[in-house]
Amino acid sequence: MQRPSLWPLLVVLLLGLLFLREPRLQRFEEVYLRWLERNSLPSGGPVPLTVVEIGGELAPQKSRKPLTGGRSKNTLPLDLALFLQGILDFKPTIVAIEPVLDWSEREKEQEQIFIDQAMHVPKLLLGAELTATPDPDAPVPEIPGFAQVTGRRGDIAEFSGIARQPGEDVRIISTLGVVNLPREITNDARAPLLFQYRGEVIPSFALQAALLWLRIPLTEVKIEIGSAILLPNGMKIPIRSDGTALVNSRLARRARHVSLNELLLAAQQHETGVTPTVPLDDVAEQLVLARMSTDSRDPDFFAATIAAIQSGSFVHRVSWIFDCVIIVLVAAVSGTVRQFSSVDVVLAAIAVTAGYCLLDLAILSRWSIWLPGCLPVGAVWVLVVFSLVQPKTKDAPRTVAIVAPPPAP
Repeated sequence: MQRPSLWPLLVVLLLGLLFLREPRLQRFEEVYLRWLERNSLPSGGPVPLTVVEIGGELAPQKSRKPLTGGRSKNTLPLDLALFLQGILDFKPTIVAIEPVLDWSEREKEQEQIFIDQAMHVPKLLLGAELTATPDPDAPVPEIPGFAQVTGRRGDIAEFSGIARQPGEDVRIISTLGVVNLPREITNDARAPLLFQYRGEVIPSFALQAALLWLRIPLTEVKIEIGSAILLPNGMKIPIRSDGTALVNSRLARRARHVSLNELLLAAQQHETGVTPTVPLDDVAEQLVLARMSTDSRDPDFFAATIAAIQSGSFVHRVSWIFDCVIIVLVAAVSGTVRQFSSVDVVLAAIAVTAGYCLLDLAILSRWSIWLPGCLPVGAVWVLVVFSLVQPKTKDAPRTVAIVAPPPAP
């Protein structure tokens, strides 16, 4: 057997360093991770989260703007008042309303009906949208932030004012949560948990909702930017330098989803003593999230992020030791691979690539561990290229032409 060639090792090593140092090439890894999440099914039981879908007809596909936050035009005060009236029969503790309730003057009468119902909610969280270019003449509202923050804040999205928020009468009886989803740091796999507001680090809507459900004040939370959010109960939420966390968007399926009509029917059955068609007796121990009805193909970032915090199921990359092992394996088989025919090498590479992706899907679904895709798969196909361009060894199998013998005279 020939000595293993160093060329595949050097090529894979240089390509790996290039992927680690070049942010534009690292996006290929995020594309691979997003593919894994779309095709995986997170394991585990249901999370203590009830999502109530509110709204009528869906907006046309072209008019919907995912990844922006904010409210839909279908968010009417009466719809939310009916929602609160129905859910209050089950005595919820935490109710979070995702859309920004910035109603017009024509809806003031309906808004008062909503306020009358909202006053009976023990803890109410409402969405607000921040902006980096506020009106200079507008008053500067205060938003409570974290007191224990360490690390460099330069990569966290920064805002200096509030673009949209509920009316003053509603803000008095509620807590605000930031619903911004900046496109620069948000995608199917990354959910923002932290923002900067006038020099303070503040929680996102999902993180604020989870902290209210956990009964943890902001003053007891430690933030290590680029490392983790440390909660007093021992939970660690891994975060990146930009304040985002890797979240599997399919975690939202582990929450209970009900429509507004199903909720109202269950409340009516509960009042009359009939067993509800949708069991909601455990709502008092859960977090209730109200959101607008959207296309099921659109990712539900807030519900998925809340479910990830409640279950502690955050996606994290495998150790860098795994990458080193891959490089060592490439060096070990670089000499033997030239002893096989080109067809066998290509077929083996296809089988290894498919098997690795299936293994990655299983590991992500079971343990929320993300195995990198570019380096292992790229290393396999680097070996394929070298086996095709380099000369074969003397004992390598070759294709032999079989010629029929001439007919006998």
